[in-house]
Amino acid sequence: MLGADTIVCIDNQVFGKPADDQDAVRMLRLLSGRHHWVHTGICLRSKNRSIVDVSSTKVRFTRLTDDEIAEYTRSGEPRDKAGAYAIQGLASKFVTQIEGCYHNVVGLPVSLVYHHLKDL
Repeated sequence: MLGADTIVCIDNQVFGKPADDQDAVRMLRLLSGRHHWVHTGICLRSKNRSIVDVSSTKVRFTRLTDDEIAEYTRSGEPRDKAGAYAIQGLASKFVTQIEGCYHNVVGLPVSLVYHHLKDL
């Protein structure tokens, strides 16, 4: 069995999925022009063993205008995404730098899961 969940962190704040579009706008404004961290925790469980781990990726956004934030929020994409964005979707154009696992930012650090599956 595999469980995973992703959060976005900036300025000692933790962002899960936005509560509504206004919350998404708030998150995107804070991420604009800055670095933030994406953390995905995983738990693998077999019949006899459990493994818990986390993957962390540093992401930088370009500076976003209010119009860009409004347009992206209207797309609906931010509504069910930690940090109010999908790196694999329309928000890909906002990402200027990434340090770490891309798949972690998408929501599942595939290489970390694979590494642990080999140990199970």
